[in-house]
Amino acid sequence: MFDNFPLWPTGASSHALGVDLLYILLVVISAVMTLGIAATIAVFGMKYRRRHGREAQQIEGSLILEIAWSIIPLGIFFVIFAWGAVIYFQMRTPPRDAAEIYVVGKQWMWKIQHIEGQREINELHVPVDRDVKLIMTSQDVIHSFFVPEFRVKQDVVPGRYTTLWFRATKTGTYHLLCTQFCGTQHSGMIGDVVVMNPTDYQSWMSGGTVTGSLAQNGQTLFQQLGCSTCHRFDVQGRGPNLIGVFGKPVQLQDGRAVTADENYVRESILVPTAKVVSGFQPIMPPFQGQVSEDQLTALVAYVKSLSQQPAGAAGGPTNKPTPVVPAP
Repeated sequence: MFDNFPLWPTGASSHALGVDLLYILLVVISAVMTLGIAATIAVFGMKYRRRHGREAQQIEGSLILEIAWSIIPLGIFFVIFAWGAVIYFQMRTPPRDAAEIYVVGKQWMWKIQHIEGQREINELHVPVDRDVKLIMTSQDVIHSFFVPEFRVKQDVVPGRYTTLWFRATKTGTYHLLCTQFCGTQHSGMIGDVVVMNPTDYQSWMSGGTVTGSLAQNGQTLFQQLGCSTCHRFDVQGRGPNLIGVFGKPVQLQDGRAVTADENYVRESILVPTAKVVSGFQPIMPPFQGQVSEDQLTALVAYVKSLSQQPAGAAGGPTNKPTPVVPAP
């Protein structure tokens, strides 16, 4: 809509139009109020300038005037709030079948891992007209993932996962920036988001060397770390059975119930005593400092693959890969 407007970034996602229209509304309201106030000051300044026999009269109460300057701004603010809230909830609620891609920010690069196994640095390849959910964390300090043409930005925080989603609507190459000052080379933490048509994207996914899907790499690491000795796939394990756990409520020893999402799985790996599952003892050793962010990502992807509702992949038509379930 505004692609030919000077200094206006191209709108290349499903979020762009709504964000642009809200921004324009705010600019118009601000401009009207600024010009209106300035004009009123100028008119009153000239009309009631100091001169003999001409003085302004103090208004002693006007119910209509007071109601007007209370109700009209309140109505405008409600419109802005409601519109902004709708856009916010749309941008914060990824579609259920969105393709999932993991992002790790570090000084000073973006590391991308696709669940099919492809890895990228400072580049993110996605198909056009496909909902994409980014699951992001930081390896060191706070970063912020920003694609101006998509009108999306999300802080990337160490020690936890944050999410962002978009649906690119135009093929092309778009800017990827960090908008949180993160050190001396912050300005160099840039990259590209490459939006491709489905055929080209499939060709790109087929190229390069892939040692296995992210979940398969996580399965290998799961076995290497000895996790399978306790997290058995029967009722005899000393740890909870992980099949079908992801996305479901988990009852804890202290009586709380939490959802087994990415942050729960991450915390359970690094600090397993933080949330102990009801019916089990806190005997799992912590892996804080023993596994990297990339390995954590693989382990989380593996646990998700054991769910009955696995995460989406960007490439396939249904985008629901076969769960990776090892033999007991």
